[in-house]
Order: sequence, then structure tokens, then C-alpha cells
Amino acid sequence: MNKLLLSFAMLFIGVLSFAQIEGKWKTIDDETGKAKSIVEIWKKSDGKYYGKVSQLLIKPEHANCVACKDDRKNKPILGMEIIRGLKKDGNEFTGGSITDPKNGKSYKCTITKDGDKLNVRGYMGISLIGRTQTWQKAD
Repeated sequence: MNKLLLSFAMLFIGVLSFAQIEGKWKTIDDETGKAKSIVEIWKKSDGKYYGKVSQLLIKPEHANCVACKDDRKNKPILGMEIIRGLKKDGNEFTGGSITDPKNGKSYKCTITKDGDKLNVRGYMGISLIGRTQTWQKAD
């Protein structure tokens, strides 16, 4: 009986941890291959996932998002919520948006987890027209 309970508990923990994106992630510039920042992703009480810049690893051209057009305009990049409203859909997190503080543009976003890496895809319109960055789990 104890083995059955232990097996059930391990299975339950495994299911809960599968494809979770919560935590701190190192963003990697897909053009230079260098780490740019640490983004912390969490789940709010509405059941959706959000992410903010918790650390800058390289100095940006501007400390504030001068190109942003929404409530983030001229707000500091450090602490800025760049991921908003993602919902878990099977192995993907979709339905939200991601903002690039460098150019101020917001894109639809899909995130998939691959081990200790996240594949973060930003796109306009359909997912085929966009780009993917691979983020690494931060220590």
C-alpha cells in the first residue's frame, strides 16, 4: 500500500511540474547570442502567466522604454512587465503578448518548454511570421 501511495505522489508531483515556466529565465539575444536580461515569470490569481525584467545583464541604449506606446511608455525597463496574459494550453503557453522594450512593439506570444530552456516566439498575425528566442533557466 505504501508503494502505491508513493508512486501516486511521485506521479502527481511530476504532472504538476511538467511544462511549468514559472521562475527566472536568462534572455539570449538571437542576433548576438549574448545574455541580455533575467525575466521572472509567475502565475497570477487569474490563472494567467506574466513576466517582468528582474535584472539587466547589459546596459540598454535607454533605461526607459521610450518607444513603448501603452502604459509602459517612458517607464523603466528594469521591473517592466514584458509578458502578459499567457494561458497554459497543453504543452504550450499562448494567448498573451510579449513586448520588446528595445523597439516598444508588442507581439502575440507562444512559449514552449524544452528541459531547462524556453522557446519564446513573438509574432504578428500568424505564428509563421515571427521569431523565436531560446531562454535559459537562470541560476
